[in-house]
Amino acid sequence: MNKINNLFANRGDKKFLSLYFCAGAPTLDGTGDVIKTMQRRGIDFIEVGIPFSDPMADGPVIQDAATQALRNGMSVKLLFQQLKAIKDDVTIPLILMGYLNPIMQYGIEEFCQSCVDSGVSGVIIPDLPFKDYQEQIKPVADRYDLRVIMLITPETSEDRIRFIDQNTDGFIYMVSSAAITGAQKSFDEAKQEYFRRINAMNLRNPRMIGFGISNRQTLKAAQDNAAGAIIGSKFVTLLSESGGNADEALDKLFEALEHA
Repeated sequence: MNKINNLFANRGDKKFLSLYFCAGAPTLDGTGDVIKTMQRRGIDFIEVGIPFSDPMADGPVIQDAATQALRNGMSVKLLFQQLKAIKDDVTIPLILMGYLNPIMQYGIEEFCQSCVDSGVSGVIIPDLPFKDYQEQIKPVADRYDLRVIMLITPETSEDRIRFIDQNTDGFIYMVSSAAITGAQKSFDEAKQEYFRRINAMNLRNPRMIGFGISNRQTLKAAQDNAAGAIIGSKFVTLLSESGGNADEALDKLFEALEHA
């Protein structure tokens, strides 16, 4: 069974915590150590960002990390080499998060094969049109038992959400806001109503809430309304401040998540 499906099938009442970081930032060779440290510290699954020069869904923190990673020399090919080197040490699901252009340049078939060879269980492609997913990506990904995770936002229609739910597997990435990524101190009533509305739909797939989670209040709101929370910008900032020391960054993150 795919690691993502296995994780959610056996979660019981547990609420998951997933973290995102950009491969190659702040250091080119730190990818493997960051992943292994996250696993050791109890993170349930990890999103590894593929740096791209035009990350339109990302806020300044992740944009800066992507720019730094590219300057450091990170590439899709190098990332797969780094992941393959730690494959035997990683038991939790790894999900690559990246934009369509670098994946298409690498080659869809080659990309999916490299995912399998390096222990990757799924991929998130924020700018992937659903039609292209169905016609070009899904048939190949299915052959390699890879999960393509789709995003929904407060502006996604109910019909489209149900369509995504029926045609994807793994989990649904529930974006807390229609804005770009970035830490927030709280979720307002409009976001809370969005969470309740999606809960009431009784979707087939579990959901993870991301974008804006940085403290106890936002973490609790996400975990109360979904299978768990995804944290990106906050952890990327702390990882950068620590010079790539994932243990130090996680210490500070867990401390921040204890406070309002």
